[in-house]
Amino acid sequence: MWVLRPGRLLALVTVTAACALPATPAGAQVPTPELPQPSLGAAPDILPADGQDPTPPALRDCEDGGTPHASNGLDPHGADPRSPNPLTGLRFFVDPTEAAFHSYSTYMRRGQRYKANLMWKLAGQPRFRWFGRFTRPNFTKKVRDYLHCVEAIQPGTVPLMTVMRHQGKACNRHYTGGGKAEDARTRRWYDKFAQAVGDARVVIAFEPDSLGTVDCLAYDRRKARLDVLRYGVNVLSKLPNATIYLEAGASDWEPAKRTAKQLRYIGISKVRGFMLNVTHYDWTANNIAHGLKISRMTGGKHFVINTAFNGRGAVHFRRWISRSRHLWRTMNVWCHPLKRGLGPAPTASTARPDKVDGYLWIGRPGYSAGSCNGGPLPVGTWWADRALMFAKYATGWIRPPRGTSNGHFRRFSLSQLGG
Repeated sequence: MWVLRPGRLLALVTVTAACALPATPAGAQVPTPELPQPSLGAAPDILPADGQDPTPPALRDCEDGGTPHASNGLDPHGADPRSPNPLTGLRFFVDPTEAAFHSYSTYMRRGQRYKANLMWKLAGQPRFRWFGRFTRPNFTKKVRDYLHCVEAIQPGTVPLMTVMRHQGKACNRHYTGGGKAEDARTRRWYDKFAQAVGDARVVIAFEPDSLGTVDCLAYDRRKARLDVLRYGVNVLSKLPNATIYLEAGASDWEPAKRTAKQLRYIGISKVRGFMLNVTHYDWTANNIAHGLKISRMTGGKHFVINTAFNGRGAVHFRRWISRSRHLWRTMNVWCHPLKRGLGPAPTASTARPDKVDGYLWIGRPGYSAGSCNGGPLPVGTWWADRALMFAKYATGWIRPPRGTSNGHFRRFSLSQLGG
């Protein structure tokens, strides 16, 4: 077994360079693996429990090794709502090639212990690796290499993978999302991704933001989006050792009834369940309530909640439509709201274990979503200062404590929160 020890992270980073994918962030997991906090003053390293040098076998396995087959003895699919939680007891891969890990080691080398301590809150947790249009060239090779390296670096752990292949670059009544040609490319991509994963034991988060942005397409393209997603669900659901959760928006986004209808159409009956709050910041408790509504309308399906961003909740404010008629709308600061924090750490121990399989870090804390509020371009750029912000304001709250406003006991103006 591989364990995280205080010691020599820099050697590991060299070893795992062959396992890294260019600019493909990741994100989350369920039961937290056994990773102790590192001692400050020396960079940690991942070494075999017997202390032997991991470099030769790691590199050899990255080139020739097999894919992980970790198991907890439960049905990985868990498609029957009566099936036990397939995430229970699994150990998940903590990626030492991630940008957060590299930032952590940099801060340690420089003696910036406060920043290193904060960054470890991200680097030490398992998070999902994202795969999509940006995983190129030779994306199938990159998928296989990633799975091989998971087994080489941390044998017996399960990799967490987000599929984000759908195209959503605009929002207007003329936007086609690439048209029929893009639909065909996406179907081929799903086929190749499934072939690359093969029989590896994995957890897959399928197509964040894909359902909630359907209305951003031209009217005659909306059903085509759902049909492509339906194709992807059908393909991936046949993977023998994959636990799959489908995108289902967030508690402060689409109505549960509409989302449930879309999920039924794209084939949620074939997979374990759905996921909430992947790109949003709303409170875990709100998403539990929202998810239970969707579950009741999808045959009792289970779900997971992304808690990577929501330790301080979302920044919501009222925009008055007509004060004389007392009409207003709740608005959401969606792009880089400020003073936000990491939420509950990844775990399979949830407030509603009967339906909520886990709190996961599917989202990408520390990666830029655009130029708003100081974000670097292009989208997906690592932004260490924002990662430190999430760590600084991290909490384990699932709902706002009494006396707080926008996640803080101190009141901040909307502009101070990024609105």
